[in-house]
Parts: sequence; C-alpha cells; structure tokens
Amino acid sequence: MTLLREQGTTILMVEQNALAALTLADHGYVIDLGRTTLSGSGAELLTDRRVRAAYLG
Repeated sequence: MTLLREQGTTILMVEQNALAALTLADHGYVIDLGRTTLSGSGAELLTDRRVRAAYLG
C-alpha cells in the first residue's frame, strides 16, 4: 500500500469492516441507503462518535 500511495495511485476500497478500512484509508465516505452521510480522513472518521456508534460498536 505504501508504494502505491507514494506513486500517487488511487485505490477504491469497498469494505464492510469499517475499522480495517478506516485504518488504511487516507479518506473515507460513509454511505447509508445510497447517500453519502459522512466523509473525512480515515483518522477523523475513526474518532467520529456517529461512526463509532453505528459501525465500530
């Protein structure tokens, strides 16, 4: 992943494991019922109380 990031390669990851995805992501989106409800850096979303309550338990 680091080499790809350094090369400027964009990767679209669709993952149900929010913790794993947000740990790796530079930027993330939370999509609920087809609508983007939240977006931010992976680190920001990991600490967002709404994301924690809904997806991280």
